[in-house]
Amino acid sequence: MLKTSSIRTGAVALLVAAGALVAGCGEKSEDTGPHAPQQLTLELDWLVNADHAGIYEALDQGYFDEAGLNVQPQVPSDPSAPIKEVAAGRVDLAISYEPEVLLARDQGLPVKAVAAVVPQPLTSLIWLRDSGIRKVDDLRGKTIATAGIPYQDAYLKAILENAGLTTADVKAVDVQTSLLPAILSGKAEAILGGFSNVEGVDLKQRGKAPTVLPVNKLGIPTYDELVLVANSDTLDDKEEEIRLFIAALEHGTRDAVADPKGATKAILDAGQGLDPKITAAEVRATVPLLLADQANRPYGYMDPQQWQRFAQFFADQGLIKALPSTDDVLTNDLLPGPVP
Repeated sequence: MLKTSSIRTGAVALLVAAGALVAGCGEKSEDTGPHAPQQLTLELDWLVNADHAGIYEALDQGYFDEAGLNVQPQVPSDPSAPIKEVAAGRVDLAISYEPEVLLARDQGLPVKAVAAVVPQPLTSLIWLRDSGIRKVDDLRGKTIATAGIPYQDAYLKAILENAGLTTADVKAVDVQTSLLPAILSGKAEAILGGFSNVEGVDLKQRGKAPTVLPVNKLGIPTYDELVLVANSDTLDDKEEEIRLFIAALEHGTRDAVADPKGATKAILDAGQGLDPKITAAEVRATVPLLLADQANRPYGYMDPQQWQRFAQFFADQGLIKALPSTDDVLTNDLLPGPVP
């Protein structure tokens, strides 16, 4: 059984920081003083995209500056790198995935999730209208393109079993990051691993009438797709900077939700080679998800019981050797406002 810690109901330093971030207030908290901004390196999970709307809106609006932070986002060499960079102490924070946190802790890496950035699954099973597929059991005999990620292979196995199929009933092909080309070219009739707000939106913009089913709608326990991760060994030393970062990120996220056009501009300015029309559509699809399931909870809240259920799924699938303590994989102690 996963264990949970008693969670603090307030933090004076965070309240001071939050006060400095109220709209219209440009003053820094007394903690930052006249000193140079604190450098904070942030490794993204992948290329700049709509999932990062809150981050780039906070940068664009100067909320990190107001918090006394000089935040420097970095694009990784591959999506598996960020959590390793945090564990090695080469970056202060990283955007990663709840599954990656569980795997990293199982391998003994000193990482811990400190906030949910996208608090629900984006990973989806997707097929097109002209594929002849109407429901999951229609996948029998079909080719499914995957990204070759072991835990997503476990998703596919469980999804098929829930529909009365096995992996022997389909042909799974590993196409790495070429999911869209695989389904558009007809190499595969369906893909697993595309995001509802990225590949799903792209296909809709192309007029392909996709069916997009996030994996939690197909029997996989729900989870936080993207989380902010810190090094657990140095967390106490960087606690104040991380509190301030999350408070500023919340402000940027709420601005992005209120003004998707402004968030789109921030993403386009920060990214390279992004299509303005598709990016705008992706941002519109993404921003409602950034604050979903946060009613009566502080921004970034991670549900320990939800993590427990998802970790149990990982253990049942043989993806991790043992269930971790929730104290080891997440903390809500650095979030803005009280935690219920």
